[in-house]
Amino acid sequence: MSVTHVGSCLWVRAPPQAAAPRAQSAQTTPAEMPRRLATTYSGRIAAATASPSGPSLTVTVSPTPPPTPIDARGFPLPRRHLVCAVARILRSPASPSPLLDLADYLASLRVTLTTVEASEVIKALAPDTALALGFFRFAATSLPGFRHDAFSYNRILSLLFRSSRDDPAVAARLVAEMERDGVYGNISTVNLLVGMGVEVGRCLELAKKWGLRLNGYTYKCIVQAHLRSREVCKGFEMYEKMRRKGYKLDIFAYNMLLHALAKAGMVDQAYQVFEDMKQNNCEPDAYTYTVLIKMSGNAGKTTKFLSLFEEMVSRGCVINLIAYNTVIEALGKNKMVDKMIFMVSNMIENGCQPNEFTYSVILDVLATGGQLHRLNEVLDICSGHLNRSICSYLVKSLCKSGHANEAHNVFCRMWSYHEKGDQDAFVSMLEVLCNAEKTAEAMDLLHLMPEKGIVTDVGMYNMVFSALGKVKQMSFISNLYDKMKANGVVPNVFTYNIMISSFGRVGLVEKARELFEEMEANSCKPDVITYNSLINCLGKNGDLDEAHMLFKEMQEKGYDPDVFTYSILIECFGKFNKVDMACNLFDEMIAEGCVPNIVTYNILLDCLERRGKIEEAHKLYETLKQQGLAPDSITYSILERLESRSQQTVRIRRPSRNTGWVVSPV
Repeated sequence: MSVTHVGSCLWVRAPPQAAAPRAQSAQTTPAEMPRRLATTYSGRIAAATASPSGPSLTVTVSPTPPPTPIDARGFPLPRRHLVCAVARILRSPASPSPLLDLADYLASLRVTLTTVEASEVIKALAPDTALALGFFRFAATSLPGFRHDAFSYNRILSLLFRSSRDDPAVAARLVAEMERDGVYGNISTVNLLVGMGVEVGRCLELAKKWGLRLNGYTYKCIVQAHLRSREVCKGFEMYEKMRRKGYKLDIFAYNMLLHALAKAGMVDQAYQVFEDMKQNNCEPDAYTYTVLIKMSGNAGKTTKFLSLFEEMVSRGCVINLIAYNTVIEALGKNKMVDKMIFMVSNMIENGCQPNEFTYSVILDVLATGGQLHRLNEVLDICSGHLNRSICSYLVKSLCKSGHANEAHNVFCRMWSYHEKGDQDAFVSMLEVLCNAEKTAEAMDLLHLMPEKGIVTDVGMYNMVFSALGKVKQMSFISNLYDKMKANGVVPNVFTYNIMISSFGRVGLVEKARELFEEMEANSCKPDVITYNSLINCLGKNGDLDEAHMLFKEMQEKGYDPDVFTYSILIECFGKFNKVDMACNLFDEMIAEGCVPNIVTYNILLDCLERRGKIEEAHKLYETLKQQGLAPDSITYSILERLESRSQQTVRIRRPSRNTGWVVSPV
């Protein structure tokens, strides 16, 4: 019989009958000896056929898989070529269903994966947690005879823990699968579950069920888990239990515990942990001392935080910006101004540059203690580090807190030291000068800004226009307006509104009219405030007809008069004894859906009272109350004048200093 091997099949063919048998004593030559195959095959007969040359068998064969390699302890070693092949199939971008391809591949080899190999595949699939989790489920359900153990569960938990998918719910589902399949975890499993945020009580319950003994790392994980959950007391209790068992934390965990205790105000416990730390030969670092100094400063323990700082220096810790700021803040909170300034000097000598937080602490301490005059002392010490941004910050902070003189002093330093200015600082300084009605200084600053590279804009000019209008310096407004246009700055609607209102306030009606006409000629569209300003200007100066015509023009152009528009006109008509017109405007106001406020009611009440229309005034007062408006001091003053004209007694609600609102007859 002859055997022919093609692919995975062998054809076995019987040889033809020999003409005469050989003698038994004939010696077999090497060429006639049967050929020995290097590979052992096992197979099954697939077909048998007859042929003239003899019967033929077709046998389907497959090579016998080699035995799984094991290590010196007898544990199976992963087949690296198999792990790589599986990972490559799963990561193949061309495959629409890589898990089905993997199943076909393993079936063709007639092999399955060990738990060690499955764990290595999960490791190779990182950081694709979705794919790794899919393979983990596939292995448990589709590989014949496969069963996950604690090691493979730890691998998938570890991958999830390191990724952004460390969801406690996912971890809880994996634990439920472990319990369902009777898989017992080890201490690494417990540590991973704690780190992933599974409830500490549940983790301890599992450790007890699996017969595990907690080690130092487990205790550390549990302490940190409590601290992350803001359960500081529970974290400290677990630390105490850990300490009694002879375990200790590392520098990171100690610092985390100290920070949590300090933040929770558990000062004595923090000092105890700090002493334990030193006894356990864990060297405190700069962060450790910074936490303790801040805590001691907040608690008012001045001697303690000063001794901690000295200890920090003596141990050779690098005192960085955060450490200096912490010490300066602690000194400031305890009103130790001299030592605070000395610490700033020490900071500069050691080449550490103060930042905005440093200066904010200094400003707050000096302002609170009434010692802002010492700011120059601090600035002299820090003169080499006063860059433009720091000067700008100081100017803006001082302006915001209302310390104009000190802001001006810092601003002058910035002007002297730096060729380029900071626009925010300049605007803050300009605003302070305008609010203080220092209009001459404000105009000088505005004109000098270009020298420091600051481009003046319309907002800066509007700020100065408003300040000049308040102090009625109309000639300066005109001159500044001309300079503004000469510098190429285009006025906007706010510019015109400020100027029309300012000129109207001093009775310069013609100038206000000119500005309104110029505004329209320059294609600058007026708004409701513009109309209100000009109507007020015309009405207050007796041009009632023109004011009313402008009111009608405003409506025709699509502008809706607001409560200020109606109040202005009602007041103007009332001032010139045109009560009927004032009342008509009030009715029109309500008909148009514009709700009058207490100012509008007061204006009309005053108008009616001065014209002796007592009954109408009382009706209007009743309407005011029905609308739910609270009368103010002006309302009561008008009502008292009304009652002096009439014998009628009404009950008026007046505010009392002692008892609040009371009812009393007038």
